[in-house]
Order: sequence, then structure tokens, then C-alpha cells
Amino acid sequence: MISLKGVKAVVTDIEGTTSSISFVHDVMFPYARERMGDFVRANAGDIQEHLDAVREEEDAPDLTADELISVLIRWIDQDRKATPLKAIQGMIWKEGFETGAFKGHIYDDAVAGLKRWHDAGKALYVYSSGSIAAQKLLYGHSEAGDITPLFSGYFDTTTGGKRETLSYEKIAQALKLPAGEIVFLSDVVAELEAADEAGFQTVLLDRKHELDEGIWGNKTDTFANIQIA
Repeated sequence: MISLKGVKAVVTDIEGTTSSISFVHDVMFPYARERMGDFVRANAGDIQEHLDAVREEEDAPDLTADELISVLIRWIDQDRKATPLKAIQGMIWKEGFETGAFKGHIYDDAVAGLKRWHDAGKALYVYSSGSIAAQKLLYGHSEAGDITPLFSGYFDTTTGGKRETLSYEKIAQALKLPAGEIVFLSDVVAELEAADEAGFQTVLLDRKHELDEGIWGNKTDTFANIQIA
């Protein structure tokens, strides 16, 4: 059992932490990839800001619509954490969630843990590379129903990269809490290192027991083993 004291807020990652990596990679990514071309062509005017951001990241201001689509599909295949890609993916996923094409996967122990901490008065937040809109869709249309009422707020890459210490300092400022009163849950050691550097308490989720035993001080495969006071 991992026992954490003095915690007022919990910030959780999604992919590999509350939800299956395979759901994101095997269901959500292919859904967006298949529909990317038609979506960009049909909505180019409405998503111009995001398309311009793609051009800026590629340092290619004259990219055509077809070239932009090719870049976005390449980024999906590379699992790029690019903000404009995540924004456009989120718009495509909205249709999938709302039409019932799929429901957001969430581990039973994660649902139980989040509810337990919420009932105990802990403020819950999400920090994911997926856009805030996509985060709300996944939790709002999850296999456990709509669990968005559990959360007090959401953060994505507009706050900064998840492997950057400054991002966690910004989150602590936004929460108006000392960093030591916040715990961050993730399956990625580099993210936990950045959070730890910012002063957060941290827990590594190793769902499939793929990581070395001593790789991180607080390591578990389930939310059930995390006790927060």
C-alpha cells in the first residue's frame, strides 16, 4: 500500500493510468486517422487556426490542404503530442463518442479510486497530452458512464509539455496550492521526474508490470493500492 499524506489535489494522466493504452492506440487513433482527410476538407475554414499551427510547426507556410492532411496523418502514426493535432483529433472523436461508435475505457479500480478520493474531499484534475475537449469526451462517455462531475479541472499541452518541470509549476499555480499538497499519477517515468522536480508527490502506474521494481519509489498496478490522506 502506498500512503500519501497532506494531499489536497490529485492530478491524473489518462493513457496507461486511468485508461488502457490499447484503447487509445487501437480504437481512437485509427478512428481519427481514417476520417482526417474528409474532416479537414469539410472544416478547413473553422479549423484555420489549427492548420496554421501545423504549418508553423513544419516551418512550411505554403502547405496545401492535402499536404496538411498528410502531415497530420504522419503525426498520428508517430504519436506526436502536437497541440494542433490533438485539437483536431478531439473534434473528430466528438462525433465518435456522441454517436456511440465507442465508449471511453477506464479501469474499474481507477473509477473506484477517483470516487473514493472525491468523496473524501480531494480535488481531482486531469493532465493529458490529449486536448481538454477530448479528455471531457472520454470521461463523459466512458464505460462507467459520465464521470466528469468528479473532476474540478483539466490541463493539456497548452499548459506545456508533460516532461517539462515548468508545466507542473504552472499547474500548482493554477490550483493555488503548494506543490507538495498535489500528487501526480502517471505511467511515464519522465513525466513523474518533471513533476517531482516541481515538488509534487508522485505515483507510477505500472499496469502490465513492465518496469523494473526499483525504477520509482511509489509504484503500483492499481489505484486500489494508493491511500491518500
